[in-house]
Amino acid sequence: MGTENSGTVEITEPLLEEPSKIPDSNLDDSEIIPYWKDQITIRGLVVSAVLGTLFCIITHKLNLTVGIIPSLNVAAGLLGFFFVKSWTGFMSKLGFSVQPFTKQENTVIQTCVVACYGLAFSGGFGSYLLAMDEKTYKLIGPDYPGNRAEDVKNPGLLWMMGFIFVVSFLGLFSLVPLRKVMVMGYKLTYPSGTATAMLINSFHTNTGAELARNQVGRLGKYLSISFCWSCFKWFFSGIGDACGFDNFPTLGLTLFKNTFYFDFSPTYVGCGLICPHIVNCSVLFGAIISWGVLWPLISQRAGDWYPADLGSNDFKGLYGYKVFIAISLILGDGLYNLVKIVAITIREIFKSSSTQKDLPLVMEVIGGESSKLELERKKRDEIFLKDRIPFWFAASGYVALAAISTAAMPMIFPPLKWYLVLCSYVIAPALAFCNSYGTGLTDWSLASTYGKIGLFMIASLVGSNGGVIAGLAACGVMMSIVSTAADLMQDFKTGYLTLSSAKSMFVSQLVGTAMGCIIAPLTFWMYWNAFDIGSPDSPYKAPYAVIYREMAILGIEGFSELPKHCLALCCGFFVAALAINLLRDITPAKFSQFIPIPMAMAVPFYIGAYFAIDMFVGTVILFVWERINKKDAEDFAGAVASGLICGDGIWTIPSAILSIFRINPPICMYFGPSVST
Repeated sequence: MGTENSGTVEITEPLLEEPSKIPDSNLDDSEIIPYWKDQITIRGLVVSAVLGTLFCIITHKLNLTVGIIPSLNVAAGLLGFFFVKSWTGFMSKLGFSVQPFTKQENTVIQTCVVACYGLAFSGGFGSYLLAMDEKTYKLIGPDYPGNRAEDVKNPGLLWMMGFIFVVSFLGLFSLVPLRKVMVMGYKLTYPSGTATAMLINSFHTNTGAELARNQVGRLGKYLSISFCWSCFKWFFSGIGDACGFDNFPTLGLTLFKNTFYFDFSPTYVGCGLICPHIVNCSVLFGAIISWGVLWPLISQRAGDWYPADLGSNDFKGLYGYKVFIAISLILGDGLYNLVKIVAITIREIFKSSSTQKDLPLVMEVIGGESSKLELERKKRDEIFLKDRIPFWFAASGYVALAAISTAAMPMIFPPLKWYLVLCSYVIAPALAFCNSYGTGLTDWSLASTYGKIGLFMIASLVGSNGGVIAGLAACGVMMSIVSTAADLMQDFKTGYLTLSSAKSMFVSQLVGTAMGCIIAPLTFWMYWNAFDIGSPDSPYKAPYAVIYREMAILGIEGFSELPKHCLALCCGFFVAALAINLLRDITPAKFSQFIPIPMAMAVPFYIGAYFAIDMFVGTVILFVWERINKKDAEDFAGAVASGLICGDGIWTIPSAILSIFRINPPICMYFGPSVST
């Protein structure tokens, strides 16, 4: 989604080589921005390792139980601040001289922690890696067509570490050259990254600034409300996934069955406050098309288009339509914008600097009361662009790592031939762009969806002789790249808003990824040896392991095994995504602002309509607020949204700890139709 401007424009290129003092609404004018190397400290890395271990444990717990991982960026920033501040305060009381704790160092810690615990998710410890083991093979059954005893590889600490090392770093190099376009050009929101940045800024603000103090007050107020509300909801959530306010049929039981309900999630309401109105409306529009029209119509064809007795997660049934149509919309939107960026970039290379106004990196020249905000934005741009990461470095790093991985992957997974790995790395950057772009719009990383693309394609190419293992391994390759690329871009957004160096962010991502390659397998190995992982009678059922193995088995038989008319529908929605984007670009701005965004529309196709309701509630609140008091909304909407997201995010830590110790909520609040007597 490009940034459209009506009026005079100018390039937001760096104007100063070494700006040492950067004004900011949350800073004193004399605050010095540390050199990028000074933003990375020994104490920060130690805290990152401790928090990374904690978050890996929490992520494994969620992965092996419900399979859904919330964003923990906010919690990482908060706990990083708490640990370092506690340490510096303690050392100061002992009489030691300590280095001041800056928000740039706080941001680096958060980035390192996110990179570390992100591998506990993208490493597939609850999905594609576990789908290879013998227990999952037996759960599906030896008699299941395509489920062979030869396609089994049980978890092993050393080979899992080796696998993660050879696939996890590529995503960091794949999109570095596009960081300026994604963060400054398209001005993508990255709601969790924005909320984390506002939280970190609030920790390090100059309390003499009236606006900053009021923003911190609003953030703290709504953070407390959100945290207390999430805690209150927990008491009614019972055991299982059918209880509590998360399953409250606010729009009636009929709509509830089609996932249309408000689930009282502060996180999604906060996202609605931060995301542009068109994004929230696009998400709701996609939910109406899919869950309100398309899926009910297709479900009426059960028994004709697909067998009627299939499970809810069987790709030969309705689930197949949901996944592959969503993928088609995502690919259509993402690839259109990727081609658009590449075309503009190539064109500008051959044009003189006087014609650079066609680049997407533009902003409106605004004066009056907004001149200070414009100056602050320019300074953020200068800091973000000052410490450059050369294109040749990113490209050569990607090529070198791809070569190492291409040679190593067949040693770990023999059915996955080197040329298949190489093909995966050729198309992976395009998919990484799609995922990062979608994450910037909606805060949803669909890494697992892109992983399924690689899984299905490679499994179908390899065939019955090893296709299951090859497909699952290819899923890991694709999922690792697109996930780490989206995490990096989200952290670039946080760094941009906290005036942190892009180079320090990139280095901290590398360090955090290296930590995760060791910590994530070790913490999983603790679970593997302590609990009966994957058993239906175990608390750690690993529900997605069976799904991933069944999809690999389906992939062996090719697209012909998809439900009837699924491929035709996918082609139709792919073309529709291209057409909508083209329409947005050729239509005048006063009309194009009302045309939905296909990438945002696609998310509820796969996930459900409930979060679209929440985000729409957030955008309605913001719309009314802007009509009542526009200045107040501009000043405090971000703080309120960040507080809602932060409070709910922080609650995930105590709730996960309670779950690890098997302390269940005391009440199950459940809704059903009334029974007439």
